[in-house]
Amino acid sequence: MKYKFLEHTADIKFQAFGKSIEEVFENSAWAMFNAMYDGKVKSSSISKKLKINVKGKDFESLMYNFLEEFLVLLDSEGFFLSKIEKIKIDKKKFTLNVEVSGNNSENYEISQHIKAVTYNDMFIHKEGKKWIAQVVIDV
Repeated sequence: MKYKFLEHTADIKFQAFGKSIEEVFENSAWAMFNAMYDGKVKSSSISKKLKINVKGKDFESLMYNFLEEFLVLLDSEGFFLSKIEKIKIDKKKFTLNVEVSGNNSENYEISQHIKAVTYNDMFIHKEGKKWIAQVVIDV
């Protein structure tokens, strides 16, 4: 399982899983986009490739900045994520570098508008050999 949605009274709450910290960040991005659009992402119509670099002071702020960057790109450029490549996280400096591809959001019927990522109930930690992240997004 890459991610699962949890009950929440007003917002959307999910947990993402991964064998590595990079995979849990990638699956968190997919969970957020799946919350907006429940169909199949159109990877055949990729219109834009971007490099994203974000920093944080810990894993939670890094996750916040990572997901928030996608919301800024969606709102300002109509960028809808379709592919994540070459994600690299420096665990000591809390930096993330990734190459992503996307489509124009006009190609999708977005069912849920996300206002913001929140720190509410957010955590990222390792349990055994698996990483788990929990995020609440404001809708």
